This record gives sequence, structure tokens and C-alpha cells, in this order.
Amino acid sequence: MTGIVPVMWSVWALLVLALVVLYVYRSRLTRDEDDQLILDDSFDHVKAEQAAIVAKVNKLEPVVRTTMILTAVMTVAVIAYYIVDFMRQFK
Repeated sequence: MTGIVPVMWSVWALLVLALVVLYVYRSRLTRDEDDQLILDDSFDHVKAEQAAIVAKVNKLEPVVRTTMILTAVMTVAVIAYYIVDFMRQFK
């Protein structure tokens, strides 16, 4: 059963790394996003840029959510493995 531990930790580490990379990428995308409302038609190019940023962030959001869920599931699996291992040692 000890052969699964390095694989388990490797999968967990890869998921955490992927989540960190996605968060950094999303923060780099949103740093150029403005928090102001543009009403003048002369700023249509700014509206288009902001719409492109929002579209990229919205496209990325399901990937971030899925990776976060997978990371949480893997974290629970790692904790459960060690709880089961601890219980087996005292049987």
C-alpha cells in the first residue's frame, strides 16, 4: 500500500500547481479590467477591450472551478488515506 503514497502526493501537487497557475493567469487578465462605466460612443474601443477581458475570464472560470473541486477532492482523499492508515496501526 505504500506504493500509492508517492502517486497520491504527486497528483495532489500537480492539481495545486495547476490551480495556482490558473489563479495567477486570471489575476493577470483582470488587472487591466476597469471598474468604470463608459457611456460615450467615442470610447467603443475601450468597451471592446473590456468585453474581451470579461469573455476570457468567463471562459476560464469553469476550468478554475473544476480544478478547485478536484483539488479539494484529492485533499480529502489524502487526509482519508492517513486516517485509515492511522486506524489500521492500532487494530
